[in-house]
Amino acid sequence: MSESRLTEAEYDAITEAAAQWCMRLHEPDCTDREREAFSVWLNADPLHAFEYQAMLDIWDTSEHLPRPEPAAGQVVALPRKSQRSPWQRVAIAAAITLVAVPLAAFSGWQLGLIPNAYERLEAGNSVLNATLPDGSQVELNLGTQLTYSNYKDQRRITLSKGEAFFKVSHDVTHPFVVQAADGRIRVTGTQFNVWMYEDQVRVTLLEGSVLVTSNTNLSGDGLRLEPGMQASYKAGDYAPQISQTYANGPDLAWRNGKLILDNLTLADALPLINRYLNTPLSLADTATGQLRIGGVFNTREIPKLVASLSKVLPVTVRVDQNGRPVINALPRG
Repeated sequence: MSESRLTEAEYDAITEAAAQWCMRLHEPDCTDREREAFSVWLNADPLHAFEYQAMLDIWDTSEHLPRPEPAAGQVVALPRKSQRSPWQRVAIAAAITLVAVPLAAFSGWQLGLIPNAYERLEAGNSVLNATLPDGSQVELNLGTQLTYSNYKDQRRITLSKGEAFFKVSHDVTHPFVVQAADGRIRVTGTQFNVWMYEDQVRVTLLEGSVLVTSNTNLSGDGLRLEPGMQASYKAGDYAPQISQTYANGPDLAWRNGKLILDNLTLADALPLINRYLNTPLSLADTATGQLRIGGVFNTREIPKLVASLSKVLPVTVRVDQNGRPVINALPRG
């Protein structure tokens, strides 16, 4: 099937099929036979994979949907963390079939459950600059993935991986919220950078102010950052750690294609380096992690840095039984 020959009805059929597969595969009773049938469907046409990925993005976004308040006297059983409640499934179903069900989509918008604008952005081997539907500017570092959803009560970014710099269009009545790991960054109009690797997040503020929450399951709006401040957290942290930064510091060097390692320990440098590697490095032990490294490197050439580590540090890089490179400090003679 060629995408250029599709009629609107054919395209809608693929979208609906992707939606149904997305919901079915997330059910605990999905069988191996069904999964095999899905694999056949997925590989039948590149458009199938594209539409299914879009459904997964919406599925992930729905994790952050607000929970509606129960009616007076109504008892609502809380689902286990790994499960979705029935109302969330209704919201997901409405969202992914909004083309076919405009009334449900309109109702979902009014309730703040369904976005009226959705966009998925991904930067591969080059930096990507984009203008979001609300007029905000975003710059994506290499290997970055994020989605934008415009809800009635907020504009929401879900950062899946990587790093992005935001210039947010000011709208005090329509906050701009970035979800990263288990945390949240909330603004109305400002310029800031969000770096994420696995469950680690770092927020650097240039202009305006932001509220940073490290765990959205906790009450409160989080800690307020002013220009020149930085917040760091890992998923599940009770509160972010706050530190000072400076305008020309290393955190925004990626916008000029550079990775600056300012006399960091290997333990601190590895997350910054691994962000650019298909196969991440690991440390053999704590002592190796205490070795320090410094320099300015091209973000497109980080694999060359790995290859030269043994020339600039007293280490060897060996591949373990799982095929992962491990840095080992040489014994002191």
